[in-house]
Amino acid sequence: MNEGIPVTAVPRTLLDLAAAVRYEQLERLVEHSEERGLFDLRAVEELLARTVGHHGHKRLRTAIALYAPTSFTRSSLEKRFLELVLAAGLPRPRTNYFEHGFELDCYWPEHRFAVELDVFETHGTRAAFERDRKRQEDLLLVGIHSIRVTGPRLQREPEKVIRRVARLLSAREPWPAASSSSAA
Repeated sequence: MNEGIPVTAVPRTLLDLAAAVRYEQLERLVEHSEERGLFDLRAVEELLARTVGHHGHKRLRTAIALYAPTSFTRSSLEKRFLELVLAAGLPRPRTNYFEHGFELDCYWPEHRFAVELDVFETHGTRAAFERDRKRQEDLLLVGIHSIRVTGPRLQREPEKVIRRVARLLSAREPWPAASSSSAA
């Protein structure tokens, strides 16, 4: 409440307006909220993570893409996966992100969930196979769930992969404060 008058938070206002106004107007509203120091990308992304079915969800996700930190990708597989994630309206993951001493291909710290993108050429030895399994256990021990997506599978069934990622993300309760133990 502001002086006894109920108000809606800026992220929620932007989401509701995203379903009602022309896209160009939405872009201007986001820009005006930034000019006034009211735009908080993290708060908008947290709201979007909770409101996937909302009519304004995808439009607002598109409108805030300009404000998201640039994602660093090392391969065309990572780039393709990131494009599919964003096109589906999912929250932007951190890419090539260090957490608890591990570099994670795509990571959502607020959900403590990672997707590792694999191609046989980079993991095609018995030793690498063993290391990958131990690494997945080590991640679980620090509370990070991860899945592996292969390049051929992403090529063959991109929509199915992204639907599964969306389901897995929605099943992971967001942590009140994302982990800050990253190290470069």
